Amino acid sequence: MTSGPGIQRGAAVLKAIRSRRVVRAMTAEPVGREALETLLDAARWAPTAGNRHLQRFVATDDSATLRMLRAVSPGMLQRHTAAIMICTDRALAAGYGFPPGAPGPFVDVGTAMATLLLAAHAIGVGAGPVTSFSRAAVAVVLQLPQDWRPELIVCLGHPAPGTRRPMRGRAGLTWRDLTTWVPSECPTADPPEPSGQDRAPETPPTQTSGPSRAGVPECAR
Repeated sequence: MTSGPGIQRGAAVLKAIRSRRVVRAMTAEPVGREALETLLDAARWAPTAGNRHLQRFVATDDSATLRMLRAVSPGMLQRHTAAIMICTDRALAAGYGFPPGAPGPFVDVGTAMATLLLAAHAIGVGAGPVTSFSRAAVAVVLQLPQDWRPELIVCLGHPAPGTRRPMRGRAGLTWRDLTTWVPSECPTADPPEPSGQDRAPETPPTQTSGPSRAGVPECAR
């Protein structure tokens, strides 16, 4: 099966994943409340540990609140017009038996963030995550309940025209550079060594140019 609604839908999702970028330059145009509600509804569908939904979202499009957030968030470079704070309800997590520092709730923050970034991209809203902020100050600014721990801010706004291209990673980096197959796909045994006069003369190893492919078997490069 090479065509059909399912294939087209899958291709659209993959295209969104590959084309999404963190947006740091935004216009002063407000993000509409309907768009914010669309993003919050998408975040609700992010996978969570045990489907327990330990995350809570605090949204604001109030300019005064955004200015105060920026004042206590050194990593907030965007001049955004809305923001969504992802929090963990620690009391709820403890009630489900998650000890402090358990990885599950932190993973859930990541899945919620990824879902929000993709959803924002899908509706044409720029988005960028921020983790550099004062938790104590942010809790006061947003009037968070005592048991809600602020984990990450997603800044939102309309991308500014002529925005510089995002920082690029190592040139030519592919999934193969990041992946190790187990077991290795290389042959498990070397061919038998020829003996006597059948053996080819030894030649010095040649050095190839190009970036290292650490983690990729030599035979697969």
